[in-house]
Amino acid sequence: MRTDNKQMTLDAAISRYVKDGSSVAIGMALEASIPFAAGHEIIRQKRHDLTLIGPISDMLFDQMIGAGCVKSVMAAWVGHVGQGGGHAFQRAVEAAVPRAIEMRDHSNFTLTLALTAGSLGVPFIPTQSTLGSELSSTNVDLIERINPLNELGEPLQLVRALHPDVAIIHVQRAAVDGAAHLWGPLGLAKEAALAARDVILTAEEIVPADSLYTDPNRIFIPPFRVSAVVEVAGGAHPAPVAGYYERDHSFAEDYAKSTRDVAGMEAWLRLWVFGMPSHADYREEVGEERWGALRTAASVGAAPIYEGGHA
Repeated sequence: MRTDNKQMTLDAAISRYVKDGSSVAIGMALEASIPFAAGHEIIRQKRHDLTLIGPISDMLFDQMIGAGCVKSVMAAWVGHVGQGGGHAFQRAVEAAVPRAIEMRDHSNFTLTLALTAGSLGVPFIPTQSTLGSELSSTNVDLIERINPLNELGEPLQLVRALHPDVAIIHVQRAAVDGAAHLWGPLGLAKEAALAARDVILTAEEIVPADSLYTDPNRIFIPPFRVSAVVEVAGGAHPAPVAGYYERDHSFAEDYAKSTRDVAGMEAWLRLWVFGMPSHADYREEVGEERWGALRTAASVGAAPIYEGGHA
């Protein structure tokens, strides 16, 4: 068993692995386990010219776009779960505020194929499911060709492999060597982590490695693929984390209302990002009463697993 200690602080992990111009896969588990704490640290460190990669981004892409960190987006949808489109995203696309961004439109399926190809080390994966759509008009990574194996000369689309510079994945628990458990909605988290050059795991808690290897089928990815492990309890708020806390709907609603214009966006960032030197300060601002309610709502677990013996 590897004993490499990859644990570091959140600011150190972002400083080391997220550089200006990086492509960053983040929020890969759809609406759940979105690494908001890591995204906020990227904003605080004023990274710029980033390419964000994700299927359904919820608010994090919108926040990073509103902060001026983003050059381009590869995604199927950018907005708020339950509140509609992202205001900062809309301003950037329609009015280049705070800056213009390039869109490479994917469907959830083509993004899956792109990351799967990257994880397998193949240059592309072919599909016919997106033929007739307009996705290729904004995405040079979707390439139409004639199928050489089809006698009728029918077309297919090649989805180019995608290799993010870094994937940031939020998990329930991790060991310092990079072993981790992630359960609940996975989305494209595993594909992104296996395709990326570096992987940062933010975790609700750091636990002994032995406690993870007792359930090896749940080990997220091979630990040697992990570059950094960061303990960030509550690091996905306001997104839900299975078994730990539910989605904070009222927080998301407040964000959507507060960021309808540029002044509101800037004020929100001053309060919740730049005004919070660390995630511990953010947790304190959210308040223990609110955390308690979110934890209670997520307290129902799965049926126990019997490990050996006879019924």
